[in-house]
Amino acid sequence: MKNQKVTYLSLGTNQGNKLENLQNAINLIADKVGTIQKISSVYKTSSWGFNSDDFFNICLQTTTYLLPEELMSTLLDIENKLGRERSNSSEYTARNIDIDVLLFDNEIILSKTLIVPHPKMLERKFVLVPLVEIAGNTYHPTAKTTLTACLQNCIDTSKITKTELQLERPIPITEKYNYIAIEGNIGAGKTSLTKMMAEDFNAKLVLERFADNPFLPKFYKDKERYAFPLEMSFLADRYQQLTDDLAQFDLFKNFIISDYYIFKSLIFAQVTLQKEEYQLYRKMFDLMYKEITKPDLYIYLYQNTERLLENIKKRGRKYEQNIEISYLKKIHNGYKSFINTEKNLNILIIDVSELDFVKNCDDYKYILNKIKLFKKNNIPLLR
Repeated sequence: MKNQKVTYLSLGTNQGNKLENLQNAINLIADKVGTIQKISSVYKTSSWGFNSDDFFNICLQTTTYLLPEELMSTLLDIENKLGRERSNSSEYTARNIDIDVLLFDNEIILSKTLIVPHPKMLERKFVLVPLVEIAGNTYHPTAKTTLTACLQNCIDTSKITKTELQLERPIPITEKYNYIAIEGNIGAGKTSLTKMMAEDFNAKLVLERFADNPFLPKFYKDKERYAFPLEMSFLADRYQQLTDDLAQFDLFKNFIISDYYIFKSLIFAQVTLQKEEYQLYRKMFDLMYKEITKPDLYIYLYQNTERLLENIKKRGRKYEQNIEISYLKKIHNGYKSFINTEKNLNILIIDVSELDFVKNCDDYKYILNKIKLFKKNNIPLLR
């Protein structure tokens, strides 16, 4: 499990649309640094150390997996992306955005690129006032006292005014959802994505136990004979696993994420079973489906058939190597019918045909942003 660190940042701007500058910085920090837990009020202050337009200043409380030097590098990239132009002069200048690391947990850091706690934070009310608003009881690791006490001892007499302006805190995935189910055709990458997200977001991982099913290799050799025992055994196992895991939520995990949803059983059964077998199977399924907790978000990873075959070949499961294109298309049509008619789930379709989210970090972040920004609207259609 990765360790998150709490870091406090100071943001300031005195050029252009200042409120928009702060919101853009907040959005990028949430995207590239970590979860923003708190945002202070927006404070208006006179320029400090030089004559210029008034500043808007805020402080953020953020959790991050980044190491201190990585954090600093990421913040500099964000400043550059937002148009910050730096000069070699040591004099203070106007800027459209300025982001400083104030505290990084309770660590004391002295390096070429970063000094934490920020060496001048205790001299500046435009830093301390918004910081105390969100972290008054936090201890300053070198001053050995609370930030509230640090503010009381600050000799800066600059005027600082609290405004009524509002900024929006990006809601992280860990707060939006309690249970996410990720599905897709055979070889779409659902298990890989589920594992990656569980690791990054400290989620309880629920993986389908297909490898333990003794009927699966037999099914691919003789579909007619083994289809019914295969589908019944999968249904029973999925029902038991989801019932047990969803009922026993881990207090030390942020949410639950699974690489399947029990409706998958019905989709595959429609493809593999004969009419009489399917009718019997459907009766059993309907009884179980009523008892299963529905996911807050159902993600379908769409992958074109060519990529599915490539992925199946790469992962090298012997019993999968003779899967026919027609079988994959039938599975896709089953999911399409389910998604295009389902009215009781929040469904997000993500086309991953041109993505490699396992090897390409930008592709992975693209998917995460799709999930973060998702809002339920009309039921999506799957082509």
